[in-house]
Amino acid sequence: MDLPAESSNQSVLGLGIRLVARMYRMHPLAASVAIFGALLTALGIVGSSVVIGRVTDEIVLPAFQDGATITATDVVWGVIAVICIAMIRSVGTVMRRYFAGMTTQQVERSLRERLSSYYLELPMEFHQRSMAGRLLAHVDNDTMMATHVLDPVPFTLGTFFLMIFASISLISIDLLIASVALLIFPAMYALNRVYTSKIEAPTAAVQAGVGRVSSVAHESFDGALVVKTLGRAEQESQRFGAVAGRLRDDRVHVGNIRAIFESVLDAIPSLGIATVVLIGAFRIDAGAMTGGELVQVAALFTLLAFPMRVLGFFLEMVPRSVVSHRRLQTVWSERLPPPKSATANGTSGSAASLSVSGVSFTYPAVARLDDNEDAEKAPQLIQTQTPTETLSNISFDVAAGEVVAIVGGTAAGKSTLCSLIAGLTEPTSGSVLLNGQPVADLTVESRTSHVALVFQESFLFADTLAENIAFSDPDPHRLVFAARLAAADDFIHTLPNGFDTEVGERGVTLSGGQRQRIALARALYRKPGLIVLDDATSAVDPVVEQRILEALRSELETTAVIVAQRMSTIELADRIVFLEHGTVAGVGTHAHLLSLPGYRSLVEAYEEAS
Repeated sequence: MDLPAESSNQSVLGLGIRLVARMYRMHPLAASVAIFGALLTALGIVGSSVVIGRVTDEIVLPAFQDGATITATDVVWGVIAVICIAMIRSVGTVMRRYFAGMTTQQVERSLRERLSSYYLELPMEFHQRSMAGRLLAHVDNDTMMATHVLDPVPFTLGTFFLMIFASISLISIDLLIASVALLIFPAMYALNRVYTSKIEAPTAAVQAGVGRVSSVAHESFDGALVVKTLGRAEQESQRFGAVAGRLRDDRVHVGNIRAIFESVLDAIPSLGIATVVLIGAFRIDAGAMTGGELVQVAALFTLLAFPMRVLGFFLEMVPRSVVSHRRLQTVWSERLPPPKSATANGTSGSAASLSVSGVSFTYPAVARLDDNEDAEKAPQLIQTQTPTETLSNISFDVAAGEVVAIVGGTAAGKSTLCSLIAGLTEPTSGSVLLNGQPVADLTVESRTSHVALVFQESFLFADTLAENIAFSDPDPHRLVFAARLAAADDFIHTLPNGFDTEVGERGVTLSGGQRQRIALARALYRKPGLIVLDDATSAVDPVVEQRILEALRSELETTAVIVAQRMSTIELADRIVFLEHGTVAGVGTHAHLLSLPGYRSLVEAYEEAS
């Protein structure tokens, strides 16, 4: 759900009203019931003041007059009238509150579902340049604040109904008294508008501050090992304290504004009641109105005080909602990749051929989201670094069942090439073909069933080993097979619960080599036609690594592309692709490539390290 386009004459209130209308159209049934409940509540409020006035004139005041006769029937009908109008008001209040809350929760759920789906569909480039803390703030705080404006909407609409009904009631009683009300209502609305204009920027600053605090906190938690290793706890505390202190100051500023304006807004109805009572005394003395009508007017003013405050709450929430929607829109404005419809040739579990033809890749400009504190302007992406070319005109072929090693120095583009082969990112130019089909055209399901990529940094979920390998409905036989190929079966059997052993967050309870073997088993569980290992066995003992690579060649029908930094791995490969400065410097066997100075010096360095 996108915000309407901005224009120079469109206020934040106008944007907020249009947003509310769009959100209500997402779940119209619950919203309609809530609005109907608000209408009943307004009728009940005005009706209760009318009943109180009539009971005062016809039952209460006559009871204190000599010669007046009050029958039991009159009292019973008065009680029935009070009960009936109270029931109408109660039913309306329950309908308004329950279905208003239901509408808010339904819209919030829909926005979160759309946002999470959008996150999954967006390319890796978006996630690489987006701060995790900000993405979490979008899903949590921004989504909640974007829909928070819906809570007071039915009551706000009920306030307008109430003002109409109250005006009719007051005019029917006395024009002079009605003129006082007609002055108080606009005065409260005008004060609310001033209140809204004063609080727009501070609330926007609070929203931006929440995102900053979430980002800093996530970085500190995620990098806890680095922080503790380098003794940076004090500096991280100071960094977090700075952004948290700014958020605290912004929230205190908002609280000060609310304290001043809300006190004045609460005082206006009381001043109105005092004025009405003073004028009403003279009007009663002049015979222009009755005591019951004065009680009715005073009761009506008392009942109007809280609904007018709800109107102020709605006006206060509008800028927060607009700011939050603007922040969410920075995600929805990202371009999704075109829909994929192709399925990979060949059957799952059979070796696939690979062709990389003229592939170049340039990382786009690094950008950050500005912390715009103007509610009427959308946050903008600010470029902080120019585009960087990583790969240039890469070409090579891998036959089905072949094992090819990718060798190169630091920053040669090995990991980027692996991501391109696996289809996580699309090349700037050129093509990657799997069994003759562009990987970029394959559906996610088809691509992930035929291609598996295992990174050097292995991510495990805080779940059982079985769930980490299979993700859902683990097949015991396939689990054992994948674990054996990945050389993970030996340590899994020593664990207390075997495959049902739960690991900590990110697999912290396992060693680096164990995590890598579980990640490899995860890829092998699906029996891919092409497996891409981005230095995925770097933390594994060389003997165990040799066992894994030999098992891949002999027991699984698959094609393997392996980023290698050990001689044992290089010598196992059928051919080697040597990358240098983002280009292919040579393709061939180990013996053939030794004639290249760059390759020879790199291999010598590997031999010395081993």
